[in-house]
Amino acid sequence: MNEIAAAPAAVADAVDLREDFKSSGVAEILEELDRELIGLAPVKQRIRETAALLLVHRARGKLGLGDETPTLHMSFTGNPGVGKTTVALKMAGLLHRLGYVRKGHLVSVTRDDLVGQYIGHTAPKTREVLKKAMGGVLFIDEAYYLYKPDNERDYGQEAIEILLQVMENHRDDLVVILAGYADRMDRFFASNPGFRSRIAHHVEFPDYSDGELLRIAETMLARGDYGFDDDARAAMGDYIAARRVLPHFANARSIRNALDRARLRHASRLFETPGPVGAKELSTLRAEDIRGSRVFAGGLAHERKNP
Repeated sequence: MNEIAAAPAAVADAVDLREDFKSSGVAEILEELDRELIGLAPVKQRIRETAALLLVHRARGKLGLGDETPTLHMSFTGNPGVGKTTVALKMAGLLHRLGYVRKGHLVSVTRDDLVGQYIGHTAPKTREVLKKAMGGVLFIDEAYYLYKPDNERDYGQEAIEILLQVMENHRDDLVVILAGYADRMDRFFASNPGFRSRIAHHVEFPDYSDGELLRIAETMLARGDYGFDDDARAAMGDYIAARRVLPHFANARSIRNALDRARLRHASRLFETPGPVGAKELSTLRAEDIRGSRVFAGGLAHERKNP
């Protein structure tokens, strides 16, 4: 009895990229990014471009076209509080939806999670972190602290060598994102050419404008059923302009801290108010709650130490 050879798998003639985009669920992630992060237009554009790259890569596979798996290790540079970790989380979800990684989770670490304090300690620490991150995204904040050339007893170089090996051998199931200040990351890459050669995408996160920070403040308050009255909103605008010129300004992170202190002043004010208070009073910040900050009290020298 003659055996019949199995027919080769059919190859599609064409792919509808827009339909692929809709069915992949990537549109939902991009919409979430627009909703949850104010501004950052160039960052959002790079994420859309990454999604397009992966959709085309997948389409080429469906049409039987040879295509090497794209390398997606990244560098996120920018000041604190500009959304680098949030974008990394969204990127993990996007990569999972498009089948680039198996799980789509984010593991966020710093030097202390990777580098040991004695001989033989670093390798198992680094490998354990990589094991947890496999199938998703490993986000290394302030990555330049891995490299300390002035300290001959430092074990950061061992962690770097392990990371480089895994980034090369498992680039189809792990994306590594290195993050930090732009100037320090430049020096880090100059000192570690192995990293530079493996990082295909460099994404620069701009600082937020005053208007964007005010919108961020309103969004943060709204999540907790708070809001500004008109005078408080104007006061917050003045606070942002004054605060950003002081040291240790951290964009959205500084705004969150300022709102926490404003709610403390709001609570103290209400506690001293005689008689009952309603929902509106309990949820509305006034100008005095904002202007109670030392930024407005002439204590700028003290604010520099304790913003």
